[in-house]
Amino acid sequence: MKELLRSNDPVLLSFVESLMAGEGIAFHQLDLHTSMVEGSIGALPRRIMVRKEDLGRAQAVLRDVGVLPEAAFRDD
Repeated sequence: MKELLRSNDPVLLSFVESLMAGEGIAFHQLDLHTSMVEGSIGALPRRIMVRKEDLGRAQAVLRDVGVLPEAAFRDD
């Protein structure tokens, strides 16, 4: 799995999840429970992870809708 996005903005996370589901790209949200345990103050970001082979396509979807600038994409 590769990290597609890291954010503590629940609206952005929901939007990205909706985009991934709409494109048929499997994803997992990590750190959701950790974020809830810390009291929902939003200090701990959650991560959207996708399969390595889907990373390029997922990044293209985000780029096409203007969610993130291309420079923000990670490929490590």
